[in-house]
Amino acid sequence: MQLEENYPVFSAQRRDFGRDFVFGVATAAYQIEGGQTDGRGSSIWDTFSATPGNTKNGETGHDACDHYRRWPQDLDLIKDGGFDAYRFSFSWPRSLPQGQGAPNQKGLDFYERLLDGMLERGIRPFATLYHWDLPSALQDRGGWMNRDVASWFAEYATLIARRFGDRLASIATLNEPWCTAYVGHFMGRHAPGYRDVRAMTRAMHHVLFAHGTAIDALRAEGAKNLGIVTVLKHSQPFSSSAEDAAANDVEDAMFNRWYMDGLFKSSYPEVLVKLLEPHLPERWQDDLPVVARPLDWIGINYYTRQTIQFDLSVPLWRSKKVPGPLPKNDLGWEIYPEGLTHVLQRVTREYTKLPIYVTENGITETDDTRRVDFYDRHLQALLAAQRAGSDVRGYFAWSLLDNYEWAEGYTPRFGIVHTDYATQTRTPKGSYLAFQRMLARAADV
Repeated sequence: MQLEENYPVFSAQRRDFGRDFVFGVATAAYQIEGGQTDGRGSSIWDTFSATPGNTKNGETGHDACDHYRRWPQDLDLIKDGGFDAYRFSFSWPRSLPQGQGAPNQKGLDFYERLLDGMLERGIRPFATLYHWDLPSALQDRGGWMNRDVASWFAEYATLIARRFGDRLASIATLNEPWCTAYVGHFMGRHAPGYRDVRAMTRAMHHVLFAHGTAIDALRAEGAKNLGIVTVLKHSQPFSSSAEDAAANDVEDAMFNRWYMDGLFKSSYPEVLVKLLEPHLPERWQDDLPVVARPLDWIGINYYTRQTIQFDLSVPLWRSKKVPGPLPKNDLGWEIYPEGLTHVLQRVTREYTKLPIYVTENGITETDDTRRVDFYDRHLQALLAAQRAGSDVRGYFAWSLLDNYEWAEGYTPRFGIVHTDYATQTRTPKGSYLAFQRMLARAADV
């Protein structure tokens, strides 16, 4: 591969990360596929985005990046970029339109083509079963607020494992359960759009119980290399006051520890249990051994840190997030690469020695020179965590393409490849070329 000398470059080299380190790109079904045809069922994001006022400019993922038809071109971009792996998600409503029962053969055929296309190009498929697109038919029955969601999810996991398990390099059950529970059921900014502490609390438990139930179902089918993807932030108090420290403890428990403690300690943080126990399902403690089923790896998504201040006026939490002093991305998220080192070390120190994959890391930005700098600094932060003893095995850039960014619509651009939504033309950005240059030197490892 011939590379021009004026391509943007990263300061890290491929060999710095280790011989078996996996570099990949990540996407999610609803954000890129479009293709709302061929028997695909409705999802909660179809209905949420169709409701006036829920998304920026009323935009939906109906067409997204048309990946449903343009997947060969997108896989060629991954291959030509030198990436080892593609982290994608199956669409539950495309696979099982009603969430249970009869599968959609045309939908499963699409994933057959996609997987075969990856393998033909030497791309390792890293699958996620759930990236927020719950079938609407299951939401009608309570969705993540209903404990039965665990059996529904296990049925779906079984289908995927039987049909595709022999071709998947890994399977993650869920992507960012915090977003499903908190952003979707308490903040109301994601589907299904609730603003209810009871709905949130039940979802917080049921997402983890469903995860563990799905792990059991996947293992029963002989599926290998199983994990889950969580999002973590480096959480810091605004000041040295005892009040800010206490407020930060609650926020850290809500964002980070509820999920990590559940997965690896078979418990939930006491500070949150005291606040939320009236809203938890009966006998929730009995489910914790299932929540903490053994895993083969853990995925960490990292984007930013949070700075927390005590605020007596805020119900329940008595805390609020305050902006930090560092530069921000286009969504106002503070750019703090050192936080990636901190969270990776924390996982290793406090939770598990399992292999870690950084399953998402990226920036929404129109100036791609800033995106190149963002990736460069975060790759260095990852290397620092490796040197400190964290067993980090892979890194996935978010995202391959500019795509539908949920309630923010099509304005944010996270892609290393530019998407012209009017023509669906893909144009590699400087950040893509920087990865391409680094990964083309794999022979140096």
